[in-house]
Amino acid sequence: MPHDPHAHFDHTVLDLIEHSPVGAVPATPAYQDAIKRLYASHQAYADADHKDGHVTARALARLPSFHAANLDELIAGRIGSEALEPNAAIFDRYVQSLPADRRARAEARRLGVAGRPVHHRAKDTTVHDLVHSLFLVPGAGPHPGLPGNYLYGSLYETGVTAHAWALAIHDSDDGAAVFETAALPAALAKLQEVLASAPFNMNELEALEFRLV
Repeated sequence: MPHDPHAHFDHTVLDLIEHSPVGAVPATPAYQDAIKRLYASHQAYADADHKDGHVTARALARLPSFHAANLDELIAGRIGSEALEPNAAIFDRYVQSLPADRRARAEARRLGVAGRPVHHRAKDTTVHDLVHSLFLVPGAGPHPGLPGNYLYGSLYETGVTAHAWALAIHDSDDGAAVFETAALPAALAKLQEVLASAPFNMNELEALEFRLV
């Protein structure tokens, strides 16, 4: 197996990032070259919480993911999709997991991430509200993630016959990746795969059959 001449130094840079309160490394060429290698190998990402800072994948791997608390019940077929935990409650748990000084920035993104509450139709039982269930996972995309270095996404019903279900994952700006399928079981299986794969950079999602948009 070929020896990587940069491996020891790159490992040192990862340690330096994790021990810096703002994820900083020196601006010298050697360190900046190491950062490029670590980004290319998905071992480090741009830090959403500190300008020009970095965060390591191994640090993000220690963070929780957030999704409907009763998702397993849906996967097992014991509840219907309409009974999934509301997005607002999922977002609440994400915010509460953050350090106190980051919660206000996260709350400012609530409407765009969790959306408005769904007002269910009380009388017309022939039309149902389309499912839209939030999840958040550690990672980054073309742009940094939300506060705490989180990507956010949703499992949702499209209303289109050929691709009735989809997963969409977003960074903090306009980076997005989408997976579409005709059936809910396939969408749920893909969601489980996404949750198990975090943390990741969104460009890695092409290997999971997502298309970047």
